Amino acid sequence: MSTLIYNAKIYVEREHFAQALLINDEGRIVAVGSEEEVRAAGTAQREYDAKGRTIVPGFNDSHQHLYNTGIALAAVQLHGVSTIAEVIERGRRYIEENDLQPGEVVHGMGWNQDYFTDEHRLLTRHDLDQISTEYPIIFDRACGHILTCNTKALEMAGITTETVPNAGGAIDQENGELTGVFRENARAQVRCLMSERSVAQKKRLILTAIKHANETGVTSVQTCDVRMNDWRSTLQAYNEVMAENHSIRVYHQFNFMEPEGFKEFLAMGYKTGVGDDFNRFGPLKLFVDGSLGARTAYMRKPYADDPSTRGIATLTQEQLDTLVQIATEHGCSVATHAIGDAAVESVLDSYDKVCTNGQNPLRHGIIHVQITDRPLLERFTKNDILALVQPIFLHYDTGIVEARVGKELAATSYAFKTLIDLGVHTSYGTDSPVEDMNPLPNLYCAVTRKNLRGEPAGGFHPEECVDIYQAVDAYTYESAYASFEEGSKGRLKAGYVADLVVLDKDIFTINPDEILNTHVDMTMVNGEIVYERQ
Repeated sequence: MSTLIYNAKIYVEREHFAQALLINDEGRIVAVGSEEEVRAAGTAQREYDAKGRTIVPGFNDSHQHLYNTGIALAAVQLHGVSTIAEVIERGRRYIEENDLQPGEVVHGMGWNQDYFTDEHRLLTRHDLDQISTEYPIIFDRACGHILTCNTKALEMAGITTETVPNAGGAIDQENGELTGVFRENARAQVRCLMSERSVAQKKRLILTAIKHANETGVTSVQTCDVRMNDWRSTLQAYNEVMAENHSIRVYHQFNFMEPEGFKEFLAMGYKTGVGDDFNRFGPLKLFVDGSLGARTAYMRKPYADDPSTRGIATLTQEQLDTLVQIATEHGCSVATHAIGDAAVESVLDSYDKVCTNGQNPLRHGIIHVQITDRPLLERFTKNDILALVQPIFLHYDTGIVEARVGKELAATSYAFKTLIDLGVHTSYGTDSPVEDMNPLPNLYCAVTRKNLRGEPAGGFHPEECVDIYQAVDAYTYESAYASFEEGSKGRLKAGYVADLVVLDKDIFTINPDEILNTHVDMTMVNGEIVYERQ
């Protein structure tokens, strides 16, 4: 339906705003400007009075897990839990309230030991045994790089003190006994207990997550859900959902960690760019390390608060180089998870081998880019490597980063403004469900460098604060650049898709602290309203 939006403050580009825009019945913007100019450009079947509110392009989350967000919304909710006792209570309540079948896994997501106030430690199998010894229990840490299971799960998975962990993983023991803690690639050795969901179940979970995206103003997601073991059914679920649902645009970051499976995938015709405007393949997604909170991010030097470890490299340099080479030869982008400085260095080394003359035509990128020094940041410019970052991680990480890596290295980490100043294409995402996909807390963290409690008062290394224009552009235009769509998405200009968000506050003029209290009033995708706040 053609639509005229008027009486608005429409963000066009830095310090440039318009009052109205006209959308044709194909979902494209045909005119932007003053109300008089736009009305002169044509008529519309529908008019929308924005009542003076601010309108920005639809938010484009450059890295998350949409399907996993649906799983998280259906699992035991452990985000923000402040005590081990509350973890146990929530697990017990979930079992009481759900009709579980014998042997069915009780799955929870989101716990973080650094938030526990009763005991400041990882969950163990003994904690989860207090929930149940009848049902297997698997609780994923918020980062997704550590899980804890109960004794029943260990028994059902056949895990003993003699079990050898998968390469690039670890199974924790203490005093010769299993703790129930599994790290990185070893997680698969107990997650095998979780039964494969049907296509119908996956579709329901994807739709649940899409509804949440609509409510938060997210109109595009670059999502890593098509993964090695069950990619066929997951892709089928997405294909069926997206054939009927055009309330979000999906750009798949597909994960294969070994050449054989990746080559098979490529042989079936899947690669970057295949698909349509709503359901398209993007880059190969790789993991080369874990997370800072779990101390599995791969570091050049031992952790300051645990000198026994430098983290975990989940791929060797040779393995990484092989996968990047295969992708490049097949015209496939690569986006690699790298958090520790050794991990970031390893990925840059690998990209240097496939990029020439400072050119990066496939737009290879690094996701997270957390622990860095200045020379590492400058290396991004050598071959125009993209950075796909998550400012919302400052909420938690500012409380631990100096302890983990020391003050000197912490001072040059999460250097999001430096990346932009260097000219690096920097886009924003949330890694949902690691953090909630709501873009407004993410913008707040980028602009203020504070956690969601407003700490520290002046911001964590405030020299790395970006301004609101840079933050919005990173979340819209730069995310579109990461998916080769900067000519048609990420701006509210003639010829671009009509994906937009109406906000209840003017984020360009309010005190930056108030961004956290801003709400999405309306979300539009392809010219159709997919959410309105009551």
